[in-house]
Amino acid sequence: MLKFLWLNHNKITRITCLSNNWQLSELYLNNNEICDITGCLKHLTSLHTLLLNNNRLANLQATATELKGMTNLQILSLFNNPLAQESSYRPYIIHYIPSVQRLDRQKVVQKERDNAFKIFNPERTAVIQSLGFGRRTDSVLATKSTSKSSLRKSVPSSGNDGSVDRKNPDALEVLLLRTYQRSLMQYSLLDWTKIPSARQKRTGEQPLDKPQLLTLKFR
Repeated sequence: MLKFLWLNHNKITRITCLSNNWQLSELYLNNNEICDITGCLKHLTSLHTLLLNNNRLANLQATATELKGMTNLQILSLFNNPLAQESSYRPYIIHYIPSVQRLDRQKVVQKERDNAFKIFNPERTAVIQSLGFGRRTDSVLATKSTSKSSLRKSVPSSGNDGSVDRKNPDALEVLLLRTYQRSLMQYSLLDWTKIPSARQKRTGEQPLDKPQLLTLKFR
């Protein structure tokens, strides 16, 4: 039933005494000589506060893997460990342990979460950006440019059903033009604040600036 445990300022090198303390919510292990926490803490799913600063933790990936299953962990301190010297240390922890609200005594802000997501999940970031610009992306890692020769290979053979003759260059150009036209997406924007209101229409007043229709096209 133990919920709060202070073991800080000792010479502990390995955590071997917490296998049954699964109700712990606060654990203070700072200022020790702990080198590795693999297999020692991941069962503490109720943990809210964990202080491991001023130890000898060197493996960033192994440490994050041990802690990422703690969905209730909100306060985490890992500073003054060798792993904290890595350039990607803070965004790595923020990304792989998303429940953390305060890391190394500093509040985690949304901008840091967004940057960490872009760094460690570039494929999903590219998909989100493509959707934001009105494009459908089947494969982010696929090349965006397609040569005409590859398109020619995919054209069906000639026939009476309206298919295009592969040997006819004019027919290929028509097919390419049709393909490009189908890949266009168009958006229209209108400033509705410049549209005359019902009162202005009755009195005959006109806005100072005429409304303009802005059209954007994406391929």
